[in-house]
Amino acid sequence: MAVVDLLSMHKLFLNNHIKKGGTVVDFTMGNGHDTAWLAEAVGEEGHVYAFDIQEQAVENTRKRLTDAGLIDRCTLILDSHANVLDYVKGPICAGVFNLGYLPGSDKTKTTMHESTRQAVEGAISLCDHDGIILVAVYPGHAEGTVEGNMLSEMLATLDRRKYSVSKFRIINSPTSPYFFAIEKN
Repeated sequence: MAVVDLLSMHKLFLNNHIKKGGTVVDFTMGNGHDTAWLAEAVGEEGHVYAFDIQEQAVENTRKRLTDAGLIDRCTLILDSHANVLDYVKGPICAGVFNLGYLPGSDKTKTTMHESTRQAVEGAISLCDHDGIILVAVYPGHAEGTVEGNMLSEMLATLDRRKYSVSKFRIINSPTSPYFFAIEKN
């Protein structure tokens, strides 16, 4: 019996929207796995902006990208993803959020719903025609539940003629991660 793999689904969605030479944003770089994947996906002419508030995340990601020969197509930003509009000016074909905490950390720092709201609003405003924003939510901790509820309410208000918003969740496992896909029509 196969279990739904949400990360594989993420990549399936992204592959339909990322263009070679495009600009993408990793709003929560963590240890750089998504950043590296996105850098491969946009190719040599593309660019990835990646955000995190923790120096360890930036160091881990820089090493991963350097080792893979991908660092030249990436801008690593030690700042809150809420400040995306201070760094990214042009349209993006994709944006990725993995909310929660830095994998391998002590889990004391997590994304917070106030900055997440601002970051998602910024991502939506930057999203190019036929672009996508994916937001993975981890409701296994208190702030994750708050973030997920806030996003459900916020995204439900988007004009359906401009955006298609979907939510992918394993409904018989309420603490399992799930994600939103926001596609610009």
